[in-house]
Amino acid sequence: MADSIFYINNGKKSIKEIATIAKATLLTAGKENEPIENVCSIESAGGEDLCFFYDKKNKAKAAQIRAKACITTAELAHLIPENVIVLTCDNPKTSFIDLVSAFYAEYKHPAGISPSASVAESAVIGKNCYIGANVVIEDDVTIGDNCIIEANAVIARGCKIGNNCRIGNNASIAYCLMGNDCYIYTGARIGQDGFGFSVVDGRHKRIPQIGRVIIGDDVEIGANTCIDRGALDDTIIGNGCRVDNLVQIAHNDKIGNYCILVAQTGIAGSCTFGDYVVCGGQTGFADHITVGSGAQVGAQSGVMRDIEPGAIVMGSPTVPFKDFMRQVAFLQKNSKK
Repeated sequence: MADSIFYINNGKKSIKEIATIAKATLLTAGKENEPIENVCSIESAGGEDLCFFYDKKNKAKAAQIRAKACITTAELAHLIPENVIVLTCDNPKTSFIDLVSAFYAEYKHPAGISPSASVAESAVIGKNCYIGANVVIEDDVTIGDNCIIEANAVIARGCKIGNNCRIGNNASIAYCLMGNDCYIYTGARIGQDGFGFSVVDGRHKRIPQIGRVIIGDDVEIGANTCIDRGALDDTIIGNGCRVDNLVQIAHNDKIGNYCILVAQTGIAGSCTFGDYVVCGGQTGFADHITVGSGAQVGAQSGVMRDIEPGAIVMGSPTVPFKDFMRQVAFLQKNSKK
């Protein structure tokens, strides 16, 4: 249940309203006007709350439901206790998103620029923006409409940020062109120099980095993630990507559309990802790797060669997932001898 200190509760809703929002069918007759106070988990939902149940692998959990109402699938509806109001829908996960959004809202910063912010005269700030305390916006920055720039963020010279973007506390953006509807979380570092050095006369000499970071529309970059700008060519993050916390994306990487990179993934320079690539936590990529569209890489894998489109791989070095499981089974069997 959302804490009212942090979220606005939009008030009770009737079962009839909930069914409309969730695109659900009410199976329990005569309960259309029953009020629901909150959306909760199965474990925390009480007699005035609604929960969701769609776990086919843990059907016994349905017996724990103490909520007034539950949204589930037609397939699992018979498992819900008799005293619970039952609604069914085709996709409970989508309904969950819609209902939580209807019940709760984040507190929104009012438009305006904090007196402690430093905004260059040449910067262009769009309509209805919030610029928080101690924010630094340098020369020739362009920020679109309805943006939120939170406290202590730094937007370096020449950056362009689209409409409806949110830059979290203490994040820094440099050498970056960003699309619309992006969310850069707290402490992220976008556009720093890539890790490029050459040995000259026995010493590591820094290679100049003159590329940019290009971020598409509807991209989320997690807290304390780093995306380096390109050395010559740009580092590119495609539309709709979701990058978790503590991810490293090196210079010249090109990440396709709608990719998911889970926490502590590290991608060395000049890698190219297709669309809809999924990387589990702590995956590592050698430089100049190509990963085909739709590929999935299991957690803690080490990728040292190209991956075909649609492949599911795991291990270090990576092998097809079925081969990885055979290796594990072989080791477990033979280690007991």
